[in-house]
Amino acid sequence: MSQPGQSGTDSGLLVFPQFSQLYNMVGPEVDELTDPQLDWSSEQWEWAKWSIRRQVSHIASFIPNWLLRQWGSSLFPTGFSELGHLANILPTEPPTEIRWLNETNFYSMSSILERLGGALELINYVLARETLGSLRKKEIPRPNTPPHWPQFIKAHPTGVRWHPTEPLFTYITLEATFRHLYFEVVTHMYNVQRLKRAQGLTTKVDLPFEGYWALPDWDRSEA
Repeated sequence: MSQPGQSGTDSGLLVFPQFSQLYNMVGPEVDELTDPQLDWSSEQWEWAKWSIRRQVSHIASFIPNWLLRQWGSSLFPTGFSELGHLANILPTEPPTEIRWLNETNFYSMSSILERLGGALELINYVLARETLGSLRKKEIPRPNTPPHWPQFIKAHPTGVRWHPTEPLFTYITLEATFRHLYFEVVTHMYNVQRLKRAQGLTTKVDLPFEGYWALPDWDRSEA
């Protein structure tokens, strides 16, 4: 994320160097877990309702959904053909309430991690074409902003603004979008670690205490 002293002409890759480390944050944490461990969930805590498998599958799913569905017409006005094989990481089915990959095609953790690798490649492709200035200039409307965003917005110093009269209607810049993607990954990996600890498993990665899960009012309960 942008740091003091960065120029508006700096590459987006310099603005968000964190994405280069995300695969190494996810992969080791799920390595060698059994299917029962990956699929364990509980209704006792809100954070435990999604299994580890679904937490990681959600990460691999929401990145292309944001960049290709929500930002697609702005970032790729002539279509996705320039993306080559990366265009295939957007699900062909219309959006649904299911927030992870199609489990018929992406059930094994190896297939989910492969899709995550493609999503991170897409992030690098977009960031390489942007600068700090363009990331801050580009903005899209969100007329149906989910109701949890009044909490999320507290983690964004810039880049998200409310519509002056319409409730749950926001505008978000491309810079804030990438910040959101990073915060989402870190927060879902925090859930993965809580799910591991609830099963008596040892966590492997030191997560940065930043983003959504670092908010003062975030539920950081444990099993």
